[in-house]
Amino acid sequence: MEHLHLAAEEDDLYSGYNDYNPTFDSEELDNDAGFQQAVRTSHGRRPPMTAKFPGTAIGGRALGTSFGVESSFGCESRLLKSRMPMASSMGRPMTGAVQDGAARPMTAVRAAGYSSAMTRGSTFDPLGQSKGPAPPLEGKSEDTPDEKVKILEKKVNDLIEESCLAHGLGDLQLSLDRAKEAGRKERALVRQREQSGNADHINLDLTYSVLFNLATQYANNDMYAEALNTYQVIVKNKMFSNAGRLKVNMANIHFKQKNYPKAIKLYRMALDQISNSHKEMRIKIMQNIGVVFIRMGQYSDAITSFEHIMSECPNIKTGFNLILCYYAIGDRERMKKAFQKLICVPLGIDEEDKYIPPNDDTHANLVIEAIKNDKLHQMERERKALAEKFIMTSAKLIAPAIEVTFAAGFDWCVDMVKSSQYVELANDLEINKAITYLRQRDFNQLEAVETLKTFEKKDSRVKSAAATNLSFLYFLEKDYDQADRYADLAMTADRYNPAALINKGNTVFVKKDYEKAAEFYKEALRNDSSCTEALYNLGLTYKRLGRLEESLDCFLKLHAILRNSAQVMWQLANLFEMLEDPHQAIEWLMQLITVTPTDPQVLAKLGELYDSEGDKSQAFQYYQESFRYFPSNIDVIEWLGAYYIDTQFCEKAIQYFERATLIQPTQVKWQLMVASCYRRSGNYQKALETYKDIHRKFPENVECLRFLVRLCTDMGMKEVQDYATKLKKVEKMKEIREQRVKSAREGSARGTRREGSASSVGTPNLVRTPPKAIVCTPDSVRHLPKKDSEVDIKADSGHSSHGTSAKGERLSAKMRALPGSNEPYEASSQRDIDASYVDPLGAPMERPKTAAKKRNEEDEFADEELGDDLLPE
Repeated sequence: MEHLHLAAEEDDLYSGYNDYNPTFDSEELDNDAGFQQAVRTSHGRRPPMTAKFPGTAIGGRALGTSFGVESSFGCESRLLKSRMPMASSMGRPMTGAVQDGAARPMTAVRAAGYSSAMTRGSTFDPLGQSKGPAPPLEGKSEDTPDEKVKILEKKVNDLIEESCLAHGLGDLQLSLDRAKEAGRKERALVRQREQSGNADHINLDLTYSVLFNLATQYANNDMYAEALNTYQVIVKNKMFSNAGRLKVNMANIHFKQKNYPKAIKLYRMALDQISNSHKEMRIKIMQNIGVVFIRMGQYSDAITSFEHIMSECPNIKTGFNLILCYYAIGDRERMKKAFQKLICVPLGIDEEDKYIPPNDDTHANLVIEAIKNDKLHQMERERKALAEKFIMTSAKLIAPAIEVTFAAGFDWCVDMVKSSQYVELANDLEINKAITYLRQRDFNQLEAVETLKTFEKKDSRVKSAAATNLSFLYFLEKDYDQADRYADLAMTADRYNPAALINKGNTVFVKKDYEKAAEFYKEALRNDSSCTEALYNLGLTYKRLGRLEESLDCFLKLHAILRNSAQVMWQLANLFEMLEDPHQAIEWLMQLITVTPTDPQVLAKLGELYDSEGDKSQAFQYYQESFRYFPSNIDVIEWLGAYYIDTQFCEKAIQYFERATLIQPTQVKWQLMVASCYRRSGNYQKALETYKDIHRKFPENVECLRFLVRLCTDMGMKEVQDYATKLKKVEKMKEIREQRVKSAREGSARGTRREGSASSVGTPNLVRTPPKAIVCTPDSVRHLPKKDSEVDIKADSGHSSHGTSAKGERLSAKMRALPGSNEPYEASSQRDIDASYVDPLGAPMERPKTAAKKRNEEDEFADEELGDDLLPE
């Protein structure tokens, strides 16, 4: 009770609040030595001293805020005297207290980035960015031996990597250079280790990599001797583990060099050094051994290797090679067994049904859509396509050999395939049986047609293929109606079949409906932009339509695809010639002779173009080359003979006209040219003998008789009167025949007029003369009808204005055709032989058209080579 104090009415309830301990007197802190020493040195890290704070009259409350505490009771409040923190020299300073502008050290939050030197108003910078960038790291010294070794190793590895990358990009020379440089750096590295006393720490893996890469790059650059030497260095070094496997690479090099015994020896040495655990590698080496035996012709040894592989780990390639070996030795039964093994080889791929998406599972559809064309599925398709190719090739190879006829052999193969996993190949084999008939030029075989017709009721793919081949077959037989029918059938079965569209376009082309044909070719190109047949035929169609620029565009595109196609280059040269650009035509023909340098037609065309440009020397060169490769071209012979006549070398022209005489012995003009060359060169005796020989073969030839009369007169021979008499008789007979022909034509014209009907067609009754009456008229003035594509050089005889004397003969190279035995002719008027005459070789000869130009002018579908080989593989 002694502590119980009852408040009286006169007591002040708020008294005592201004009474506080002197420890909290901030005014005396400047004089407190302990506090100042703590601020200057210890930064608050002195051992904490606990200070006791007095209580208040109402129970006591510690007052310790930085800026004072505002307390209120009821309606009155008072402020502490000082806003500065207060602490005694014995106690721990208040957190956050400031003394003389310096912040009190805050050790508890130093890890957060606060600094003891932080002052009022300073920015928050926990990372110390205001102090500027950090000083650079101290670099390691490269002078030490270890550092030099590490730098050299890095350079060697970089060079090996650059060599491999260059090889991947196809730059073989750069890859070899980098490999050689890596070898030099690696040897420098070994010397560096030896000098530093670390010879025991040589990096064998790096040395092996350098040598192996160098040998590989030597082999890639066909430097086989250097590659073998480098491989030998690796193989002989016992420190390299598994180096014996590299003998396979050495054997491959000997195989490329066709050193087959050495290759087999190295393959077998590599096989001995590979354990049985590496089964796949052993199989591949044995397969290589079998291939080498095939190259050597030792089929029995190759069969031994392949049979072992087929018994241990069968694969498609080995099975195909085994069939080839059995075929080479002619063993029918073993061919059949090998074929059965081939079609039973597992491919290790999933069924195609796996990639058919279900309709009800959206997630599964997305997954299947993602893997439908991924790398794995592409590899599976390629493997299956390769297997089908080997099976089809094997069947086509052994079918004629395993049975008496190839048809029976195909039937056996079809039965075997139908019972295997390649059921869909049976239809292709049956189509190939029909195609084999076509390739044997046995178009009339009903078996081929019937086989193809059996597919009309099969599924759309097989039906379209069979109908396409039938259309092509009938097209070759020129049965265009049937070809058109089966082309329509193929298009109905598969509208996106470009071969069917091309065949349809061809059938329309032969009917000269070029616009419609162009539409089919365009559709084929839309379905398959790489269809070269459609592009070629489209160019020909535009050419027929006169749209030369569009045709040129087609053939230029085709040339970008088929760089070495002689047909495309010829068409381009012909188009530029039609566009009156001979320089471009010559350029394309020059490219063409680089592909076919012995084509006489191309060389003759070049000679023609140079002749049209006035370059006689170049024209003569190419005509001469054309004559060398094909000495039976009459146009080339005629041009060369005329060239030598123009250049006054008649003796050299004789050999060409003599060859023309051998080619066309019934044409008198060539023999007359030979005789004229003799006469012009001054060999009159030889000329006289030649004319006499011509007169014996062609007794009614007027030109020959005239020259005989002239030569006999000049030489003073007695036969002149006989030849003059014969000449007058022949000319008289010629005039009579001419009158008969004229009267017959007039009678025919009168008979036609009496018919009185413009629609009726009558055949005039021409007066026919016996074959002996055919003569070469000296002064014909109009074209005679052509006979069997034979051409003639017109020989004109000049005469005086009074018609009493002949000035001589004048020869031109203008193309004429001799009349046939039953065709009318024109006769010249009878005239006397004058003493003076003009030399027939004095007039220049007009250059004849070459065969190439004639062929271009002819409108023949066969010359355009529109046929599309649609035989599937």
